[in-house]
Amino acid sequence: MSARDSDIVEIHGPPRFGYGDKVRARKVVRNDGTFPGREIGEVLVRKGEVGYVASIGTFLQQFYIYGVDFVDRGCVVGMKARELESAEAGPA
Repeated sequence: MSARDSDIVEIHGPPRFGYGDKVRARKVVRNDGTFPGREIGEVLVRKGEVGYVASIGTFLQQFYIYGVDFVDRGCVVGMKARELESAEAGPA
């Protein structure tokens, strides 16, 4: 856990994203060994790929973890809020 992570307790507030929200990956996500059936270090999601929030859980009683369904990749990947951004169209 980085120093930046240790100062933040997200779960004191509401989740940033809700179920079904369309989100975009802000960075490449590789398997850290927790994704079954894929090699450690294998790319799970590329920066810019779009998915939908399928579940919301917590990690270490500090962070929300969003299970994001990347439909085009055929997988659900757990991601922190800082790894995501909204992909919803804003007001015109």
